[in-house]
Amino acid sequence: MNTFSTLLTHTHQHSGGVWDSFLHSLEHSLKDTLISIPLLFLAYLLMEFLERKASSKMEKTLRKIGPYGPLVGSFLGSVPQCGFSASASNLYTAGLVTEGTLIAVFLSTSDEALIMLLSAPNSAFEIVKLLATKILFGILFGFAIDIILKSMKIKKVQVEMCQDCGCEESGGIFLPALKHTLKMTLFIFVINLLLGFGIELLGDERIGQLLLSNSFFQPFVAGFIGLVPNCAVSALITKLYIAGHLSFGSAIAGLSAGAGIGLAVLFKSNPVKRENLRIVVILYICAVLSGIVLNLIGI
Repeated sequence: MNTFSTLLTHTHQHSGGVWDSFLHSLEHSLKDTLISIPLLFLAYLLMEFLERKASSKMEKTLRKIGPYGPLVGSFLGSVPQCGFSASASNLYTAGLVTEGTLIAVFLSTSDEALIMLLSAPNSAFEIVKLLATKILFGILFGFAIDIILKSMKIKKVQVEMCQDCGCEESGGIFLPALKHTLKMTLFIFVINLLLGFGIELLGDERIGQLLLSNSFFQPFVAGFIGLVPNCAVSALITKLYIAGHLSFGSAIAGLSAGAGIGLAVLFKSNPVKRENLRIVVILYICAVLSGIVLNLIGI
């Protein structure tokens, strides 16, 4: 009888823990998703306007900014939230920003890292160091990628953003943009909830055990974890860095590969899968190289 009671109690406690983890994940998923809505809507509104309303002169002006995109994208990407990386993915799909600009945004994206660092000692110095490092690598790799792809004559495959969705039948740009935003918002929420719940169940300590402390290969592992398309991953990596489980270089590798929800949105919005896979590989390589360089020079 005692054994049976103990089993019931254990099962109840485990179920309660799982339910609490789910509720916590649900809360963060709603928060992260709501934050991304304004930028997503503005990005879709811009794309609708350029596609159907803007003059050829305005389109040429926007494309002239292209060569300087990695510089602008790196600074904008450092804003601590997921929305801009998602918007940048949509702008890339529409052919409005270059691949180097997209990579620059992804590399500099900080998500929850800055908020987490506020709780750490010497947080002001750590925040400045993190932002400066990620922006610098974003600019360098962004320009390098654009130069390399241009020399190899690799161009973005043009796709229709409104293929078979019926939104082109509407006379204005507001409703189609709203329709796209609502669809993408639902997609982002589901992805955030599923991945956030998985991270909650595993726990920080168990994930920390997977990392290779004081190893040359730690940036490879951190970068791989960072590829998980969820804002909570940046918070996890920052926690591990603050706790001493990750070197600064490895933390940069993980946070640079962690483009928030941007990668998930890219695969959702861009039908050219070979481009998406190439971007993931390039992002991972750039992130890991950043971490290795920082570890080697002892920062």
